[in-house]
Amino acid sequence: MDEPRVAVVIEDDPDIRGLLSEVLTQGGFAVHTAPTGAEGVQLVREFDPVVTTLDVSMPGMDGFETAKRIRDISPTYLVILSARSEEIDVLQGLQAGADDYVTKPFRPRELRARIEAMLRRPRVSSAAATAEPDAHVEEEGWLEHRGLRLHPGMRTVTADDTPLDLTRTEFDLLNELLAAGSRVVSKQQLTLALRGDRHSDFVTDHDLRAIEVHMANLRRKIGESAAHPRWIETVRGVGYRLTSGLQGPEA
Repeated sequence: MDEPRVAVVIEDDPDIRGLLSEVLTQGGFAVHTAPTGAEGVQLVREFDPVVTTLDVSMPGMDGFETAKRIRDISPTYLVILSARSEEIDVLQGLQAGADDYVTKPFRPRELRARIEAMLRRPRVSSAAATAEPDAHVEEEGWLEHRGLRLHPGMRTVTADDTPLDLTRTEFDLLNELLAAGSRVVSKQQLTLALRGDRHSDFVTDHDLRAIEVHMANLRRKIGESAAHPRWIETVRGVGYRLTSGLQGPEA
């Protein structure tokens, strides 16, 4: 039999810690738990989990700092669960390296669905893909727009020949926009694409705010100005599209 997937739960409330452990165990994970950020970082280092859940308000090191330290040592899928639902909190969590931000109280079935959707996405960051280039990789399959190049298979992104270090979410958002060409891609479509569930219509206001935060992070990393965009423009009230001058996939 295959070994179970590993998960780490970092949560100071014992009741919520137990609930999360039960939810993940039912999802087929071997779960390790910690009541503090420092202990959680150590568990991530020791067990190399595929997914980690993380509270924000904990004694000692808070969740935002814990997320940054985890992201420095691990590509684990990182989900912040917090009662803090202000936009600034969501922004801090995603900027700290979280893949998703779920507010408490949460629905166990929805949490499991979100985690399973993340697991359907590649676990390799664009930086890892560019670290050791394969001399035998074909040059076909690139998407390009005004010097911004992305290869879906190699998980590689460059801007004016400079490699970019994007998170999985930022990479996937950019991939969706480049693949769409000149078409507008709505925030709802981007949310469902990240979930791997393009046929659903269940999108919350929180999901839409998260897309805005991820897009702001993506723009910052590629050196894009929202006011004077070179690559990605905002279609107010709808979503995003590439600026004029698209070049399609290379032959």
